[in-house]
Amino acid sequence: MAAAKVIIAGGGIAGPVLAMLLKAKEYDPVIYERNDGPTDTGLSLGLQPNGLRVLELIPGLLDKIDRFSIDEAIHYSALPEDEGELARNKFPLTEICGHGIDGAKWSVVQRALIEAAQERGVPVHFGHDLVDLEQHEHSVIAKFANGKMEEASFVVGCDGFESNTRICLFGKEKAVFTGLTQTGGISPVPEFYKAKGSHPVFNIYTDGAHMIGIFINETQVSWAITHRGSEGHAKELWRALDEGRQKELKEGPFSKLPFGGRDLVRTADTIIKYGLYRRSELQSWHKGRVVLIGDAARPLSPHIGGQGANQALEDVYHLVRLLVKHNPSASAPSTTTLETLFGELEQLRIPRTAELAKRAQKMGEMQVVSGAEACRKRNDIVRTMFTPEVRKAIIEGYLKSPFEPGKSEI
Repeated sequence: MAAAKVIIAGGGIAGPVLAMLLKAKEYDPVIYERNDGPTDTGLSLGLQPNGLRVLELIPGLLDKIDRFSIDEAIHYSALPEDEGELARNKFPLTEICGHGIDGAKWSVVQRALIEAAQERGVPVHFGHDLVDLEQHEHSVIAKFANGKMEEASFVVGCDGFESNTRICLFGKEKAVFTGLTQTGGISPVPEFYKAKGSHPVFNIYTDGAHMIGIFINETQVSWAITHRGSEGHAKELWRALDEGRQKELKEGPFSKLPFGGRDLVRTADTIIKYGLYRRSELQSWHKGRVVLIGDAARPLSPHIGGQGANQALEDVYHLVRLLVKHNPSASAPSTTTLETLFGELEQLRIPRTAELAKRAQKMGEMQVVSGAEACRKRNDIVRTMFTPEVRKAIIEGYLKSPFEPGKSEI
């Protein structure tokens, strides 16, 4: 029987990985991406054991991705009255989980994944903006803004926060501004960390803001500062600041942050600013022959260790696992089969991502506070939040999700 054609909307992180895993299972995937080519606008990824375990399922893929091993997490307070190290955590993740935490530049990872998918025979079409999905009994026709149409057995929307697939299924909705914005960039490694010889992911807490930095290679650190901001500024999603605004930032309060923060702000080549938004929680991630995964289904804010991409990769794993379970022939599945496996995916993934979204929101509210008393309380929380029980729960989560080492079902 002929292999089922699968249209994957979105060529970011999850899309190419899904395509490669489907190709290995003898499906016929094709990727459509709205951008005209791989993008350079993203900052970084923190690839964690759960995500790395999924990438490892594709032979040789991890060797193609330029990434940098992170050896610890450090938390600093920049408050003048309470300046210093708050907490330091070394998790033995590699020994227990098979992988640690790796920092990587987003655009580098995306290019590596796109190239790997193409090498495995997956067509990738850039410059195709999805505008409509026409569902039939046995197929779906995807329509694009440039006039192209393509028919497939089913469609997977991996097209991120601004998902056109989601709009086609459930209509347009207004994203809700969280009140937080992020300003970030990529900079040379500060002397502060060169002198120590460490390669941590680090957090710097100050009054009204929180900075996080992660090594993406031996010479560069990607960083982002979360702070309160107006929605007017926040609507400039993933847009580089002009020279005047970059100069203002490089000479402003953030340029005085200790523990390497000032060097990061002052030496960045390009600084971007973007708002943090959330979308309503969907009760279902699919309709008919179309399903959403990753940020298209449930966006996660970055306050929970950058789990967004890693959770999207968990979605990918479970979707492929369920396709193997319910449609092992890789032929065109019936609508009933798709309804069954999409339903199982939702039963597993909606509760998990909802719980993570709540934790991320709570973490963001804790990290970004204003006023001396609130900042002191936050610092006290950071000092004590990494209890042995919390460490154990983190390790167990990494160990079991989306599958235990050596126990993949695909």
